[in-house]
Amino acid sequence: MSREVLLLVDALAREKNVDKEIVFGALESALASATKKRYVDEADVRVSINRQTGEYESFRRWQVTDDETFETPDLHIKLNEAQKQNPGIQLDEFIEESLESIDFGRIGAQAAKQVIFQKIRDAEREQILADFMEREEHLISGTIKRIERGSAIVEFGKIEALLPRDQMIPKENLRVGDRVRAYLLRVDRTVRGPQIILSRITPEFLTKLFELEVPEIEEGLLEIVSASRDPGSRAKIAVRSHDQRLDPIGTCVGMRGSRVQAVTNELAGERVDIILWSEDPATSVINALAPAEVTSIVVDEDRHSMDVVVEEENLAQAIGRGGQNVRLASELTGWEINLMTVEQSSEKNEQQFSKIRDLFVAKLDVDQEVADILVQEGFNTLEEVAYVPLDEMLAIESFDEATVNELRSRARNALLTAAIANEEQVEHNIEDLLKIEGIDEGTARVLASKGVGTQEQLADLDGDELVEMTGMDIERANQLIMTARAPWFA
Repeated sequence: MSREVLLLVDALAREKNVDKEIVFGALESALASATKKRYVDEADVRVSINRQTGEYESFRRWQVTDDETFETPDLHIKLNEAQKQNPGIQLDEFIEESLESIDFGRIGAQAAKQVIFQKIRDAEREQILADFMEREEHLISGTIKRIERGSAIVEFGKIEALLPRDQMIPKENLRVGDRVRAYLLRVDRTVRGPQIILSRITPEFLTKLFELEVPEIEEGLLEIVSASRDPGSRAKIAVRSHDQRLDPIGTCVGMRGSRVQAVTNELAGERVDIILWSEDPATSVINALAPAEVTSIVVDEDRHSMDVVVEEENLAQAIGRGGQNVRLASELTGWEINLMTVEQSSEKNEQQFSKIRDLFVAKLDVDQEVADILVQEGFNTLEEVAYVPLDEMLAIESFDEATVNELRSRARNALLTAAIANEEQVEHNIEDLLKIEGIDEGTARVLASKGVGTQEQLADLDGDELVEMTGMDIERANQLIMTARAPWFA
């Protein structure tokens, strides 16, 4: 029988073009499965085939567990019992008992064959998938083999992939037999083996289609920096050239629009705006909002946002239908875009001007004229007045050196007073927070510094917010919040 085993392994390995080790493993599983049928109770059976002789041995085994995880004596054995047989054995290892091997000719050839072929099919699929992934091909072209619950099974080569309903372009009607392109989104590991998931709505799909249509991208002369999409309706891509002689927009559009039209046809009529990417974020935002004309733009680096001002008649165009244009521009550039008219911008500026002026009047004890000069010169905070280089303040024509020194001194005193008041408030808050069961001084100080100084404020938080503030584990965070909320239920 040993020779028969080796001949079978050799024949299957050649026929299926898989490694012999995979066939040996499949055969061992088949023999183990057949051997298990001898037992009424559940049993863990291992079969080992000698790769040189074809001889095989069978073993029943029990996994070593501790008292807490011990589940069933059919499959597990406690550590102290196992150590009586093998003193050096460790948890999760196995105690084995030799079994009489089942006759290879009597295991039920058909059942064994099914197990072997299934294992080999899985191995074939894994091998094909591994070869495919090595090539790093993300743009898939295949045929729809069938439709299951609205999702399409796409066949390309010997591989099947899933194009889920929510990854299809809205309103497109795909049918069995249609040729379709899609982007390889991810590979899910399932019980049935690896499952390739495709997408036709991801921005990367748009990028890959342009790479296919525009050879200059493949050659490295052009680069698509980013892309954003409203699938089936409208999209934007930002491009730049690495060759000064090349017009990036014209190159992507193609002769008489042939290249961009080919992409649009593949995307069920999705209109694609091609914009010029710039090193300057503000310029990129202005380009991304085209065709709307921008009057002015204010960049807020801290909030990573921009206030974009347009004329009243351009506002609707800049926003787009349902906010589509500004949303796509924001996704494309990575900046939050706040659109406003000239009038709205003036109102906002006036409000900010008044707010900062009132701050300077109150904290520096100066009149409105002095406060107005500070705001007009670009000062927005007390810290700036107190600590900007002295030369910058002396450059203000309206101020002499004595005035500048007095303003800086008053600003520093105001900041010191505020810091002392804040510290006193923190100390007061700590006293209140320490009355809550489970809160230590370190946690109380962290909460107080983050503006949480009362039991009511703590009760208003959720677990994730408290974890983010303090770094404590979620279980403790939830417990503290429930303690703080106790009066609600009293």
